[in-house]
Amino acid sequence: MPDEPVIAWIAGATGYTGRAVVACLRGQGAEVHAHVRPDSPQLDHWRTQFTALGAVVETTPWRPDDLREALHRCSANQVYALLGTTKARARAAERAGAAPADYAQVDVGLTCMLLAAAVAAGKRPRFVYLSAAGVRGDTGNAYMRARGQVEAAITASGLPFTVARPSFITGSDRDESRPLERVGAAVADVMLSTLGVFGARRLRDRYSSTDSTTLAAALVRLAADPLAEDRVFHSEDLRDRSGRSRE
Repeated sequence: MPDEPVIAWIAGATGYTGRAVVACLRGQGAEVHAHVRPDSPQLDHWRTQFTALGAVVETTPWRPDDLREALHRCSANQVYALLGTTKARARAAERAGAAPADYAQVDVGLTCMLLAAAVAAGKRPRFVYLSAAGVRGDTGNAYMRARGQVEAAITASGLPFTVARPSFITGSDRDESRPLERVGAAVADVMLSTLGVFGARRLRDRYSSTDSTTLAAALVRLAADPLAEDRVFHSEDLRDRSGRSRE
């Protein structure tokens, strides 16, 4: 029996990793539905960019019933949750009097809304979630706590899932400056490389940075791999061409 054609819904398509996932999937001939916020000030830009790649641009409002209907309509069998915010964006939204954009509202709220819509759509898609290295639910770090809450919700959802926990995601092609993240990634990579020389190769591989193209290729590969279902993958796995966890 031939493999089922991939129909992918990408939430967070305009982000650094999301753009690379859209390009990777389209490069493999998949049907891609790239979601862009209907109120995005760059909607025309993204419509042009994604349409040129052959993707369908979706502007479904972030409302449970609308998302459910959209996922049902397109019959998505892969749903990528690549959403995330930063403290800077949250502060900017607060200053502008816009809707809250903190971790609770975006990282947890929107991702769990998408998850519930995927369940309600009735298609049982593979839910691919971009988490982060070192996630724990019992932590005082708000970012890590948010990611842990989402992972718990995904596990309890009943949907087949794949969770990726990369470390720093950065590269020269990243259009957001994020200077602290770039410096942090560079310093961490040097330290981890040194540790690797002295035998701490697993630690080095787990926490070294990665770029969007490498990460996107891994996410797409894992989303299609039956052996990656209901599994959590770390940075070292995301660099492994076999696409299988070594845990």
